Amino acid sequence: MHDIKERLSQLWIFALLNYLYADVVALFAIAGRPNSFEPLPQWALMASAVLMEIPIAMILASRLLPFRANRVANIIAGGVLTLVNGFVTFVPPLLGWGKPPAFPEYLFFATIETVCTLVIIWQAWTWSRVEGSI
Repeated sequence: MHDIKERLSQLWIFALLNYLYADVVALFAIAGRPNSFEPLPQWALMASAVLMEIPIAMILASRLLPFRANRVANIIAGGVLTLVNGFVTFVPPLLGWGKPPAFPEYLFFATIETVCTLVIIWQAWTWSRVEGSI
């Protein structure tokens, strides 16, 4: 796999599948506890939709955008998702807003997702125009 556009697109697919499956596993874990499910407020559902649209859009954008826009979009999108993932996973417990994620599988997925988005940022950051034109 020599084409950086293809590589970035495949990394976004990998990240997206991890985000989605982590949510599915979390729903199964919550469903197993009595009286533990509370619907999310509308703003949280909208924020979740926007966050999931980023990797979905980047799968296509990584293949279609020209070099400079592609590079910038991957760095920004990867940075946003890395920061949000890190914030949601680790900051609330540190600030006393809640417990750490109760499920080891959630931390497992969060680690994989963070490494993947960091690799996306690195690939885009080190992408040179010469490599992009091959």
